[in-house]
Amino acid sequence: MIDIHLLRENPEMFRKAFKARGFDESALEDFFRLDSQWREKLKDLNTLRHEKNDITASISSLIKEGKDVEDAKGKVKSINERINSLETEMAEIENARTKVLNIMPNLLHESVPVCKGDENNQFHSFWGNARVYSGDLEEFKNSTAGKGKFTLIERKPVSHVDLLSSLDLADLERASRVSGARFFYLKNRLVKLELALVNYAVDFLSERGFNVVEPPYMLNLSAMSGATDMETFKDTLYKMEGEDLYLISTSEHPIASMYMGETLESSSLPLRIAGVSPCFRREAGAHGKDTKGIFRVHQFTKIEQFIFCHPDESWEFLEELLKNSEDIFRNLEIPYRVVNVCSGELGNLAAKKYDIEAWFPAQGKFREVVSASNDTDYQARSLGIKFRGKSGNQFVHTLNSTAIATTRTIVAIMENFQSEDGKKIKIPEVLVPYTGFDTIS
Repeated sequence: MIDIHLLRENPEMFRKAFKARGFDESALEDFFRLDSQWREKLKDLNTLRHEKNDITASISSLIKEGKDVEDAKGKVKSINERINSLETEMAEIENARTKVLNIMPNLLHESVPVCKGDENNQFHSFWGNARVYSGDLEEFKNSTAGKGKFTLIERKPVSHVDLLSSLDLADLERASRVSGARFFYLKNRLVKLELALVNYAVDFLSERGFNVVEPPYMLNLSAMSGATDMETFKDTLYKMEGEDLYLISTSEHPIASMYMGETLESSSLPLRIAGVSPCFRREAGAHGKDTKGIFRVHQFTKIEQFIFCHPDESWEFLEELLKNSEDIFRNLEIPYRVVNVCSGELGNLAAKKYDIEAWFPAQGKFREVVSASNDTDYQARSLGIKFRGKSGNQFVHTLNSTAIATTRTIVAIMENFQSEDGKKIKIPEVLVPYTGFDTIS
C-alpha cells in the first residue's frame, strides 16, 4: 500500500507513475473524491465532539448551581446520535478509500525504463558462452545488444520435452490423467537433480548470511492480501474451498507476512531469510503457453531470497540479491542475460525489478528464471511491519529474489548440457557433490 500522506502532498508524483505504468488514473480521482468526503466529515465530527464537550462541561456547572439540566442532556443525546451516524459514514468511506489505495501501484525508481512489453525490457548485462543454433543467431544477438559471447552450432539441441521421454525422466501423461495439464511425475535421476539444486541453493545462501526457513504452504486472506496484490493474482492463486486459506505461489508471501503487525528493533536489521517451499500456481493467464514439458507448471519447488532492511539501504540490497542469483547461475554455468524490467510490466508492488533470463538453446531464446524486486515500503505498509528508528517508528523496506526455481533450472540444464546426439546430459560440476553422479543417460 502506498503512503496516503505522500499521496495527499504530492499527487503529481503518483500521476506520473500511473502514466508510466499504463494504469487508469481514475483510481486517483476516486481516492481524492473519497478522501475529500472523509476529511469534511472529520471536520464535522470534531466540531460535534467539541460542542459535546462544551455542553457536558456546562451540565456540571448547572448541577452545581441547582439548575435544570434536561435540555442540555437532550442536546448531548442528539449530538451523540449525529456522532454515531458520522462515524458510520466515515467508516464506509474509509473502507471504500482503502480498496482504492490497495489497487494503486508503488512509485517507480527513476532508473526504470518507461515502456510496455517484455520485448522492451532494458538490456543490462550478459554472462557466459551460449551454444547458439545458426537459425537463432539473429535472435541471440538482438537480445544481447550484440554483446553476448556464443559458440555457433549447426544442429538444434533436443527439446527438454523429448529428453524427458527418451531418458525416462518424467511421466507427463499419467500426471495429466490424475491431476490435469501442467502436472508431472519427476523420475529417477531428475528427482536427485532437483534435490541437488535445492540443497546447493540452501548451502549457498546460508554461507551468505541467510537464515533458512520452510514456511507454511497456506496463508489466510489477511496475510496473503498484505503480501501481494490480490486483484492481479486472484486468478493465479489456489483457494482452499470452505477455508480462509490460499496455497502459496511463492515463499516470498509467507516470509513477508512472517512479521505482520510487528515493530522490529533497528539493530536486528537487515533480516536475510531464504525460503524453501513448493509453489502452487494456476497459471490462469498462460493459456497456450508452454503447455508441454515442465517449464510452466502448476507445482514446483523454489528457493527464495528475502530481506527486511532500513529504507536507506534497500537499493544496495537489491544489487546484493541480484549478485547472489547471478553467482548461482554462473556456478551452474548457464548462460544468461539480465534485464531491467520496464514500467508497464512491473507488478503493483515493485518499485524496480531485474529479471535474469537464461539462454535456452533448444528454444532459441532467453527465458526468465529469476526475478529480483525492491518493493520499498509498499509491502511492509500493507502488512504493518515497522522498525524503531531514531525519529520514531518507520516502515521497513522489503526485497525479494528467486534463487532457484527448480523446474525451469532443470530445463535450462537439460538444454545447455546435453550431448550433441541428445542421449546424455552432463551435470554442472558444482552439483556433482550433491547428485553423486555427473551424467544422466
